[in-house]
Amino acid sequence: MTTIDHIHFASGWEAIADAMPGERALSCAGVDRTWREYEARAARLASYFTASGIGHQGKIGIYLHNCNEYLETHFAALKMRAVPINVNYRYTTAELQYLLDNCDAEGLVYHARYRERVRELLSRLPGLKAVLEVDDGTADTPDFAIRYESALAGAAPAERVERSAEDLYMFYTGGTTGMPKGVMYHIGTLQNAFLKAFERLEMQKPQSTEELVAKVLFINEKGGTPVSLPACPLMHATGMWIGAVGVQNLGAAIVTLRETGLDAARILGEVQAQAVTNLTIVGDAFARPLVEELDRAAAAGSPYDLSSLKTVGSSGTMWSQEVKEGLLRHADVALRDTIGSTEGGMGMSESTRGQSATTARFDLNDGVRVFDENDVPVAPGSGVSGQVATSEMVPVGYYKDPEKSARTFREIDGVRYSFPGDWAMVLEDGTIHLLGRGSACINTAGEKVYPEEVEEALKKHSGVTDCLVVGLPDERFGQRVVAVAVAAEDFADSEADILETARAHLAGYKLPKQIFMAPYVQRSPSGKPDYPWAREFAAAAAAAPPGPNLPAGGPRASYTRCRAGCPIRCMRRGGRGCSRLWNRAGSTRPRGRSSMVANRPICRWGRVRTCWSSKP
Repeated sequence: MTTIDHIHFASGWEAIADAMPGERALSCAGVDRTWREYEARAARLASYFTASGIGHQGKIGIYLHNCNEYLETHFAALKMRAVPINVNYRYTTAELQYLLDNCDAEGLVYHARYRERVRELLSRLPGLKAVLEVDDGTADTPDFAIRYESALAGAAPAERVERSAEDLYMFYTGGTTGMPKGVMYHIGTLQNAFLKAFERLEMQKPQSTEELVAKVLFINEKGGTPVSLPACPLMHATGMWIGAVGVQNLGAAIVTLRETGLDAARILGEVQAQAVTNLTIVGDAFARPLVEELDRAAAAGSPYDLSSLKTVGSSGTMWSQEVKEGLLRHADVALRDTIGSTEGGMGMSESTRGQSATTARFDLNDGVRVFDENDVPVAPGSGVSGQVATSEMVPVGYYKDPEKSARTFREIDGVRYSFPGDWAMVLEDGTIHLLGRGSACINTAGEKVYPEEVEEALKKHSGVTDCLVVGLPDERFGQRVVAVAVAAEDFADSEADILETARAHLAGYKLPKQIFMAPYVQRSPSGKPDYPWAREFAAAAAAAPPGPNLPAGGPRASYTRCRAGCPIRCMRRGGRGCSRLWNRAGSTRPRGRSSMVANRPICRWGRVRTCWSSKP
């Protein structure tokens, strides 16, 4: 019997495949794989990589959208004690080169649509030993890579091997600034945290692979095997860890959507068609469009059947109380909001019908504490803010970055903690109120303002559907708080109305000095905010004079003006400069976007031409 630290991911999943081979494990685009097929295909892929010269702890990049092949490649790497590497499919060629070079990639699996980008990289990455292309219907046979299915067909299944809890697992995180960094874990550390999923089912954590299988079979016999849909990308930790890896330990079937972009109707349709029990999202960025689609369908008399859905999980960004309540109107589910990052999990709040949790308020996990700037624990109810730290799920460090590792993972009184950068206050009952990420903190007149807190207050106004808050340079205050906001289609109030609503929830110094309206705010595929973009947008909008058709003397913050050579980076990556104004009738349409947003003509840069509160 092995201890809990030795239930290796691959060993556990192999045992599940042996115990329930005919049960569904994967589903994407009409292709289902049983646990037997899942394990066998991963074994063949592991054999191919081994024959290509990739060995113990070799790095294999996964440059794919959500799909069955993503999880098969992940499983194959773990089987051979290699290291799967998540690759952000939105990266530019330079960013891809940096990541694959930084992680010392020896293998790469990519979707055919990215062939030319991979071709450009090959000469710069001499360490690559195996390059496989997954057919996505966008390209013909590659001339420099092997087709994924051909590689599997020509390989015999790899033999199973003994594995160690000390095997390395690495996940690359980009955060909001800087180049991506690989967060290294021992697999035993991660598995110890993920097996807590059994405790939420009122079962004890398994202490061996044999016990794991027995519990999985018990769950299956009771009809409780999860069907999980990670709606966010597997290339981000929320999608992979909450939506896939954690529930695979329970024998779950993982349903994926290969198409990129947030399509609420498609997600909800898949939940209904596949009888999904667990849905993974990223805060309001996903939840709000889902609520809007649920409302639309209900009003049209064709509501979605969500009777199978039991849990909606989220991590990585703000998930507001009112949006949670909107979901609960349509589904009797448990909403689990997790505070954490790639560098460690720290707490969770749960909302159900009749028991709604306050926004940004969390119960702490074991081993989590809040320390002030002098590494002194923050007393409950003191009103002092501090950094949240965990001693339970602590990475080995950042790959090839000992200096950042030393700052983020450090000892206090002999205990090693991870400090991902989140700040919070400890309330009198021992729960915490999350303030936000310290790297995005705004220092205005000596006061600290956390963007997430202000964003949540602004979104309490029904006319604001999304927003980001940043700091701009200010001669008097050092930085002034400003917001980039998206208005609802029927919005007819003023900036003052938005601020008046927020004033009931914020101290005066936290209120934005200006609000700049935009067609939408830019976020990553996982829904995380792009603060550099928001800062650039706000700076350009603040510097631009009112449009020619706008009255003088109005609130400068209410206007943006389109002009040739617009300094704002195009919201559509790769876009070029603005060549002209879109006409007032909106007859000229930018590629890929409607030229009318909330009844306001826009240019291809996303700049609103007319006053945000006026009609065209």
